Amino acid sequence: MSKRKNTDSRLVYSTDGGRLCPQCLRSVAQCVCGASKPASTGDGIVRLHRETKGRGGKAVTVIKGLPLSGDALKDLASQLKKKCGVGGAQKDDTIEIQGDRRELLKIELEKLGYVVKLAGG
Repeated sequence: MSKRKNTDSRLVYSTDGGRLCPQCLRSVAQCVCGASKPASTGDGIVRLHRETKGRGGKAVTVIKGLPLSGDALKDLASQLKKKCGVGGAQKDDTIEIQGDRRELLKIELEKLGYVVKLAGG
């Protein structure tokens, strides 16, 4: 079997070490990117969930699957809360916006170039 010399392709998974970091091309466990390590991109789709569980019946919109981390995610959360005129929080890799604002958030995230799907509730 001959080796292909395609410079456009890159290895994303190896049976030896599992998923590879897209920047340093090492296994995720051995990644040396540190703070500049990219967030998990998943399947590239941002999902908007409506949840009421554990909130006394009050609805919140949960945004999952954003390929951002740290300050970039915090800035986006702040921008979306201002656009909706409500409060919210940024927890781990998700953003919570008070109320059922899925339609407005979908429009805003699509303007920013994300692929968005409405999910749940």
